[in-house]
Parts: sequence; structure tokens; C-alpha cells
Amino acid sequence: MAVTMNDVARVAGVSLKTVSNVINNYEFIRPATKQRVLDAIDELGYEANLTARSLRSGKTSMLGLVLADLSIPYYAELASDIMKAAWARGYRVLVEQSGNEPEHEKAALQGQFRTLTDGLLFIPLALDAEQIIDAAGKKPLVLLGEFVQDPRLDMVLIQNHRAAAAVTTHLLAGGRRRIAVLGAHDGDTTGSNGLRLEGYKAALADAGVAYDPALVVDCDWRRDGGAEAIGRLLDSGVECDAVFGLNDALALGALHELLVRGRKVPEEIAVAGFDDIDEARFASPSLTTVAPGRAEIAERAVELLINRIENKDAAPAVQQPEASFELRVRQSAP
Repeated sequence: MAVTMNDVARVAGVSLKTVSNVINNYEFIRPATKQRVLDAIDELGYEANLTARSLRSGKTSMLGLVLADLSIPYYAELASDIMKAAWARGYRVLVEQSGNEPEHEKAALQGQFRTLTDGLLFIPLALDAEQIIDAAGKKPLVLLGEFVQDPRLDMVLIQNHRAAAAVTTHLLAGGRRRIAVLGAHDGDTTGSNGLRLEGYKAALADAGVAYDPALVVDCDWRRDGGAEAIGRLLDSGVECDAVFGLNDALALGALHELLVRGRKVPEEIAVAGFDDIDEARFASPSLTTVAPGRAEIAERAVELLINRIENKDAAPAVQQPEASFELRVRQSAP
């Protein structure tokens, strides 16, 4: 006899709605309650039953989203936008964090998480194109970002190069000539970090300003990474009159460290970021940054993925649209 959600609810001692919320990864569930439901699912084998049912029907109305870490503000806000876009089209979203680990990314493409979804939105940081294609099989897949670029894969792109050039040009127009870059390694050319660094270099070249690799500081793309990186740069004796964090978390961390050290922003050192996370507007001073078209990325990615899901027999050409971007000028770099 097939195991039902009612069976799980009875064994776990919870309501049917609670079981549904746990299965759909609803956020506001008490850990103890969630564990009781998960234990009941394991005991009854209900998860395997769910997979079998989805295989019979051919549809779960669930999209999977795999990203590195929801504690990174941009990813959290992007996930929210994706959920809204999916909900408006009659789908829900299951989210998996990969932690930048190749085995976790591969498991999301091949394992149980994959079987519970009709298609996958994926931000790969560890696997290359061949590994993704081999692991994904025939299920619909849309990539986000530029860490992997391949003409065989659907993806929605950010205009990293042009947007980074626009930030740099804005800083140069304000008279800045010693612009530090946080979040890249000299020589990076691919992925978001490399493309943004290349955009920075292109803007310097257009303005006739020499590129100085001493101003490029590699670090984790987090607030503490930005604070540590600008501190390390200043402690080394390298001076700058502007800082470009390759994401807003880096820029906000650098902004904090500069203010702690008594440096005036923007009078002495201007600060700019990339992503236009919500916090950027409320920093003091508010942060100049690039809005990379996050809502558009979510809408286009979800629409593309659902089109692939609902037109499986069709074989349309691979699509790789670019989202528009906008420079948001604020107090930290007017």
C-alpha cells in the first residue's frame, strides 16, 4: 500500500500542513518539528514514494535552484526574485546550497534533489561545462552567471565587463586615478571576477591611466573579506583614492574598515560596489554600485526554464540572453 502524507503526519504527530511545509522546505519550521517529520519520512519511505509518483506523472511543478551560499546577500535576494517569478507561473522552488563544493554541485544535478524537480536553475562555481553536461543528462537546465560559459548550455548572463567598465569610468570621471579592486587576482580573465577585472582594465586604458597590479587584491567575496583586503592594502603602504569592490559585500566591508581607520569617504577615498543589494541604499554613506538586472535575470531564467520543461519535444536553439544593468550613483562615490 502506498505511503501518503497523512501517514507521515500520523507517525510524526503533526498536521498535514506541517508535513507539506517540511517537504517544500518552508523556512519557518521549528527544528524539532522538522526532524520528527524527516524521521517519519525515512521510516515510512515516503521520499522514495514521492520520487516514484513524480516519475509516473512526469511533472512535480517544482524548480530547483542551486547556488553557493544563501548568506551572500546577492544570492539571497536573487533566490527571492526567482521564487516570485516561479510562483507567478504556477511553480515553486526548492533551494540547495552547494558551498562551492564539486561533489555537492554534482549531487544536485544527479541525486534526489534533481528527481524532485522538473528543471534546474544552477549557479556553478566548481564544475566545468563538460562535467555539468555529463551530470545533468536530459532534464532541463539553465545556468546563471558567467563562471561557466559554453555554447551548448542555456544561461542568463550579467554584463560584467561593461558594467565594471561603467563603474570604473564613473570613478575616473570624479578625478580618481588610484582605484583599488577587491575580489580578483591579477591575471583573472574568466568568471565574474575575471570579467569585471577586465572591464576595469578596459576603462583605465580608455582613460589613458596605467594599470597597476598592486591595486588588485584577491579575497573572499564577503564583508570581512573586503575589510581585510583594504586593510592589508593600506598596511602595505599602497595608497589609493578609490575602491571598487567586485560585489557589494566587499565594498561594504571596505567602507566599514576605512571609516574605522578614520579615512573620509568619499573625500579621501571613494567606494563603489557591484550588485545593488538592499543594504547598499542604507549604508552610511550610501553605496554607489551597479544594479545588474537581478529581477530581469530571475524572470528570464525562470521563463526560459519553464519553456524548456513544457516543450520537451521541441529542440529550440540554445539561448543566452544578457540582462540590462544600471549604475546607481550614491554618496560613497558621487
